[in-house]
Amino acid sequence: MNESNREELKSRIKQDSHKQNLSNFFIEKIFLICGVLTIVFLGLIVWFLISKSWPAISEIGLREFLTKTRWMPSSPIQAGYGALSFIVSSILVTVGALIIGVPWGIFTAIFIAEVAPTRIKEVLKPVVEILGIIPSVVYGFIALLIIAPKVAQLFGLSNGLTALTGSVILAVMTLPTIVSITEDAIKSVPKDYREASYALGVGKWDTIIHVVLPAASSGILAAVMLGFGRAVGETMAVLMAAGNALNMPIKEIFNIPLPTLLQSVRTLTANIAIEGSDVPWGSLHYHSLFVVGLILFVITFIVNIIADLMLTKFQKVNKNG
Repeated sequence: MNESNREELKSRIKQDSHKQNLSNFFIEKIFLICGVLTIVFLGLIVWFLISKSWPAISEIGLREFLTKTRWMPSSPIQAGYGALSFIVSSILVTVGALIIGVPWGIFTAIFIAEVAPTRIKEVLKPVVEILGIIPSVVYGFIALLIIAPKVAQLFGLSNGLTALTGSVILAVMTLPTIVSITEDAIKSVPKDYREASYALGVGKWDTIIHVVLPAASSGILAAVMLGFGRAVGETMAVLMAAGNALNMPIKEIFNIPLPTLLQSVRTLTANIAIEGSDVPWGSLHYHSLFVVGLILFVITFIVNIIADLMLTKFQKVNKNG
């Protein structure tokens, strides 16, 4: 290779390197801008909720929203702005949905990822994904026509539109999210973990329980959190299934007040949906609905913080162990 060819080759290498560096620079800045925009949008949402809620908070007081159960914002005699029944109902319905949906979803994901033959997997996985594209109003009709009568018959109720009905239909609606993310988390566990476990003479199920699931714990927790977000933010299905009644879902058993799923309830999202379209713009009632939305946001935020702390602690325990 003569001197001119070497110089030409060096020049091309420098040009390619410059183009690569320029490309990397722009890609890095694009990612940075996307990350900053995400934070900005979140900040704007928080600011919007607080600014719209503040007139109601300053006039009524946050204590009434959080501790009272009487909700009558449009009453001409004595208005009431107690949202405690909505808060308890939302938490109860969501927790009920997770109690049903999380084990169901995790077991399904384990079956698809670790146990199912290829033919069954090819059928089951698309079926689970199809559940995610069904409109929520269809789930609401299913709850009305199928689940509610069964609940009423099973528990001897006159009306099957209860918190339990809402929890059951929400559990089905969370399945695609929980199954999909949990399956991906299980598949991401390196094969070396399984092979090392098998080499020690550990059976398949013990390997799944004691090796694969702990290694995939962060992904499983993420699936549960997204399932929680799906359940607590659902509006139409739970509006149709849970009865939409202004009740505190508490029942006294042996003079002890305990939460119950066998009452008709109204959740935070359902209350915003049913009253938001008819409320006078700029009225105190209008701003009080934003307080309800702010409460929902805070509940979701707190749950995510707790989950993050639990995950960090769990990872430290595994690392030290």
